[in-house]
Amino acid sequence: MRRYGKHTDEDDVRVRPNRKGNRPRTSIRPKHEDAAEGLVLTVDRGRLTVLVEDRTIVAMKARELGRKSAVVGDRVAVVGDLSGDKDTLARIVRVEERSSVLRRTADDDDPYERVVVANADQLAIVTALANPEPRPRLIDRCLVAAYDAGLEPLLVLTKSDLASAETLMESYGSLGVNYVVTNREELADGEAAERVREHLEGRVTAFVGHSGVGKTTLVNALVERQRATGHVNRVTGRGRHTTTSALALPLPDGSGWVIDTPGVRSFGLHHVDPARVIHAFPDLEPGTEGCPRACSHDEQDCALDQWVADGHADPQRLYSLRRLLATRERREGD
Repeated sequence: MRRYGKHTDEDDVRVRPNRKGNRPRTSIRPKHEDAAEGLVLTVDRGRLTVLVEDRTIVAMKARELGRKSAVVGDRVAVVGDLSGDKDTLARIVRVEERSSVLRRTADDDDPYERVVVANADQLAIVTALANPEPRPRLIDRCLVAAYDAGLEPLLVLTKSDLASAETLMESYGSLGVNYVVTNREELADGEAAERVREHLEGRVTAFVGHSGVGKTTLVNALVERQRATGHVNRVTGRGRHTTTSALALPLPDGSGWVIDTPGVRSFGLHHVDPARVIHAFPDLEPGTEGCPRACSHDEQDCALDQWVADGHADPQRLYSLRRLLATRERREGD
């Protein structure tokens, strides 16, 4: 081995050639200060459709983002070919801070979280009053996920021509949740879409619901666009999945966005901290100050019982809170 003394010059130093001919690696990454702002409209097998100004482009996630992924509703920074021409590809180099994240897990025992949408401020829970039959436990779970994410829930009840909404709404009246009742005739003539649209103005609304409840049909009427719709199996009472990926669509007048999501048959809540659900009950939350540490709000020494007994809140509100908290221990079909 050749050893160098204290007074070596550059001719004595051996420099190994870079066989690949590329630049040496560095931990310094470009800041991409000139990147364009975009909105993720849909994600399909690693390719993201992004709205940049008035055109849509196809992009992929840059390597420097690592495991951080972009989802529908994300505001992102994009570089590369932004023309939107066929066979062009841009790069997403940054995902901006999210104002909200709606998550779900496959079931309550699954620790893996799936981000449904980002930056929404309202969750429209679509359920049919018949064909298929409503699933209150699934509605409850969606409500818990909405409250946990800081989204305002909206119940959209379809097919009221087949069954009345009165019985179902008796269970949710004390929650103070906004709701809209529609039927197929009103959906066909546009009246139902107009009533729902009143709740969507100036908002980014994610639509979730069990397969076959008419969610995508309603979204088609709202945005004047046709996505594939399915039917309900007469034997099983289940709908067929027709929406396979989430898609953000603007309302015709540009006053808001709707995000159509694939139909769900379960809504796991493994990621939800029950202590955060109380924030959706501002009339009950002050009463928790007297609760013991780590109170589940469903035990003998819970201070909420006395809070309600003293007339600070409606007993039905406490019942609703405890019912929602219990959904984490119950399956949707129970």
